[in-house]
Amino acid sequence: MTDKNSKNGGDLLVQVLREAGVDTVFGIVSVHNLPLVEAVAAQLRFVPVRHEAGAVNAADGYARATGGLGCALTSTGTGAGNAAGSLIESLSAGTSVLHVTGQVQSDYLGSGRGFIHETKDQLGMLTAVSSYAVTVTDPGDAGKILRDGVRRALAAPGGPVSVEWPIDLQYAEHDVIPGPPISAEPPAGISAEQIAPLLAAIDAAERPVIWAGGGVRDAGAQLTELVERWGVPLLTSNSGRGAVDEEHELCVGNYGATPAGRELLAEADLLVSLGTHFRSNETGDYSIPVPAHHVQVDLDAAAPGRVFPVTAGIVGDVRSVLDAVLASTDVDGQVDAEWTERGKRARVDARTRQRAGLGDHARLCDAVRAAFPADSVVARDVTIASSSWGNRLLSMSDPRANVFPRGGGIGQGLGMAIGSALADETRPTLAIAGDGGLAVHLGELLTVAQEKPWLVMLVFNDGGYGVLRNMQAATGPTYAVDLATPDFSALSGALGLDYRRIGSADDAESVLPEAVALRGPVLVEVDLAEFGPMPTPFTPPVSVPR
Repeated sequence: MTDKNSKNGGDLLVQVLREAGVDTVFGIVSVHNLPLVEAVAAQLRFVPVRHEAGAVNAADGYARATGGLGCALTSTGTGAGNAAGSLIESLSAGTSVLHVTGQVQSDYLGSGRGFIHETKDQLGMLTAVSSYAVTVTDPGDAGKILRDGVRRALAAPGGPVSVEWPIDLQYAEHDVIPGPPISAEPPAGISAEQIAPLLAAIDAAERPVIWAGGGVRDAGAQLTELVERWGVPLLTSNSGRGAVDEEHELCVGNYGATPAGRELLAEADLLVSLGTHFRSNETGDYSIPVPAHHVQVDLDAAAPGRVFPVTAGIVGDVRSVLDAVLASTDVDGQVDAEWTERGKRARVDARTRQRAGLGDHARLCDAVRAAFPADSVVARDVTIASSSWGNRLLSMSDPRANVFPRGGGIGQGLGMAIGSALADETRPTLAIAGDGGLAVHLGELLTVAQEKPWLVMLVFNDGGYGVLRNMQAATGPTYAVDLATPDFSALSGALGLDYRRIGSADDAESVLPEAVALRGPVLVEVDLAEFGPMPTPFTPPVSVPR
């Protein structure tokens, strides 16, 4: 009989998660993680999702919504392999996720004899899709390994940490000694010498533009102050949205590769880029005009000049750099008022042009913004609504509300929405998905039905993969894009979920507030056959060699 006072690996994991401020864990129970799940379920909140990929996506969404750590528990072998795609997303986004997976008992580890759930070089697989991966080999080291993993996941630029834990070592007796709270290390300071090139560029520029990426997530106050005092227009990547409120008159937003953004960049004499990857789909496959003077700030020493030439590269934390700039120079009045007005016009122009191409879909976007509080997380899967207006026109005022698959993988939005919704149940969360993307992890609707979060699932039903259908139709016949789609009303009824339907912009303006008012899970289908197409069919801003 087990001594009720003894502590195993599950109790240790709970203690470390409490030190990291985690109260909710996502995963699937297995013969190779039983003590971990048992302890989490007894002492924290364990959310049993339906697929390991969904567990990591939910932990990812939880981390983004809280600005802290998310945790996923998976089984070993195939279960860990199922999580790999979602770990790639977390790695792409730099999300702080602790992924703890089981492993066969240590006596058989690496023996290759076909022990149940054993796989070839699981640690190698996890290393490839994580920012760091490690194996617990001694119960006495498990606490150190877990705490080190949490710190690594939280350290900028972040990313998932995977810990594989043999089942016999999970059951072993552990010393569970409480430790101090675990949080992200404060960023290193920046020297006057390091920021000198940026100060000189600011002083000399007449028509500057800032481009902000995901590295500004924790620097919103500083960036807003710089934009306002300097009077400079702000372009962002998708990841940089919300650090500066997108209702701000100088926030042009995620429109750099559009005509309005290109025209602004072509007129600029300085680009200051802050913590951005300059992704291909956000730069028109790197075709945007970049001013001759370009100062790039990034934590990654390899980033400056990697995509576009730079006149100066500054390696450091964006918030520290902006703090130093604001303290070191008087940027007030450095930019002529005419250029400031030019930035404001670019903001209006970008949105006016897009609205013309969206038609009534712009009214649908407006209805979403009106129905949801500004701090509601909007978790967007890869679908036309997201890629067109959700990633641009739908304004964001907080980077934690801006949740989307940065790696571009379809089907991950629902899991992210579940994690985001359970991170804060005091406000509604919105999931935006297409029927094709939702089908990838349709089973997670059962998780929604079971946990009952305040989650509105807005599903755009066009009977297939609309983005690829539009790409194919632009050059020839379509193929492999028309899919069988469920009756969403009947499906919702079978799961005990509330259901609503939108067939027009007028419907959206009445249905969405009603769905939010339900204060629980509801599936809202947008019937695109009835709603009608956009005046300008959406195709993604990527080129395909032919």
